[in-house]
Amino acid sequence: MQSIRIRVLCSCLGIASGIMLVSDDRLCAEDWNQFRGPNRDNLSSETGLLDRWPDGGPERLWTATGLGKGYASVAVVGDLVYSMGNVDDGEDIIALDRNTGAIVWKTRNGEEYHDGTGDGPRGTPTVVNGKVYALGGNGDLTCCDSGTGEVVWQKNILNAFGGSNITWGISESVLVDDGKVVCSPGGSRASVVALDADDGSTKWVSRIPESPQASYASPVIARVGGVKQYVVFTSKGIVGVRAGDGQPMWGQNKSSNGTANCATPLVVGNRIFSSSGYGTGAELVELRSQGTTTTAQLTYHTRDMKNHHGGMVHLKGFVYGSNEDILACVNLRTGKPTWRERGKKGSVVYADNKIVFRNEGGEVELLAAKSQSYQELGSFSQPDRSRRPAWSHPVIAGGRLYLRDQDKLLVYNLQK
Repeated sequence: MQSIRIRVLCSCLGIASGIMLVSDDRLCAEDWNQFRGPNRDNLSSETGLLDRWPDGGPERLWTATGLGKGYASVAVVGDLVYSMGNVDDGEDIIALDRNTGAIVWKTRNGEEYHDGTGDGPRGTPTVVNGKVYALGGNGDLTCCDSGTGEVVWQKNILNAFGGSNITWGISESVLVDDGKVVCSPGGSRASVVALDADDGSTKWVSRIPESPQASYASPVIARVGGVKQYVVFTSKGIVGVRAGDGQPMWGQNKSSNGTANCATPLVVGNRIFSSSGYGTGAELVELRSQGTTTTAQLTYHTRDMKNHHGGMVHLKGFVYGSNEDILACVNLRTGKPTWRERGKKGSVVYADNKIVFRNEGGEVELLAAKSQSYQELGSFSQPDRSRRPAWSHPVIAGGRLYLRDQDKLLVYNLQK
């Protein structure tokens, strides 16, 4: 498929200190290379950001257009910003200039995805070792060069592994780890697969009992007692598969509902906190490893964190996120809320002792990351709103706030 190269920009800003704990040695401290950040926890290590926002919100630096329809968020690496959208009768991977928002290249990923809740891709590209990996709404997966957009390999994971699309489209943002692309076709031949990051060949397949379909969350890494594993939220519950060979080791389903499991699990040491909406709630499980296998034991189930698809963050023993339409903080140890604020359903990202909350209606708020009280430090209503819910997760990278809203990307200065 065709790749359009407009301009080639450097792949790294050259910052020499503050490198995050990620597997890509090309990443810099100011990069946010995948969904939920370098460590998939929605925690930024940046400091020196505004402690309060002025009336009307922080300074808007630029607005880009031409991203098309879709709910993908952005990855930010070096001088480029990456996203996906339905553009020109197809689904494209798009790279933009980090300083101006100008489109640098576009690469066709597959056919457009159409759905009544909103057309376009749902997943966010992952950028590792000079390559972009993007999974679209129809299950099309492309690996391309991060600087030029030139295609390295492509495949449809549903066709390859006997899967079928889910109700609101494949929404996973693939995990790239140790030379593998980990994703969930949820098919008759494989629930979870690891593909070779260089050529797309199959490294292992994982057949999980009961053959669950894919759900709408994304995989994360857990290391427990020397056993590295991938934690995946399937249509029937959370599971842990061994990273080396895909062997399923454990599963729990108290946080799973029969409609859509969307929130990516949180890994806190040897504990996994997972949550879903539709009245279900969250569970905390404790993992224990012996030899080369891991088992899981339920610690508790709570209905005080029914996170739909806005995601959560964990800070110092507390979990922040939307409990349906109530923004809440819950104690990780007990599952009990420490504060709640009604009428706030959306997504969260943490940086510099503060949380940015994006309400699905378009309001954006800066909150103090306090576990015992709700404290707002500023807010603004996103201008140039589309008619669709603001479901794309906010990103903080290089002192800037990135807000994707369908065809537009708005970028704000958060630095003091």
